Amino acid sequence: MPSGADIIKDYVSEFSRLQNWMIAIKEVAPGTYDSMHDRYLELKVTLTSLGVNLTEIDKIKG
Repeated sequence: MPSGADIIKDYVSEFSRLQNWMIAIKEVAPGTYDSMHDRYLELKVTLTSLGVNLTEIDKIKG
């Protein structure tokens, strides 16, 4: 079973990767961006509830 630190590390990596994809696709495919934004919000809520400070890594801010 993964440790809490491993779970946080994986979620932070996914959060960062997802944001990069969102930035790249926002103008090209707004529908896809909206779908990705839902996952972004899920990750943001989860990481915040785990005590992760997203101030420095949140590129979308929304």
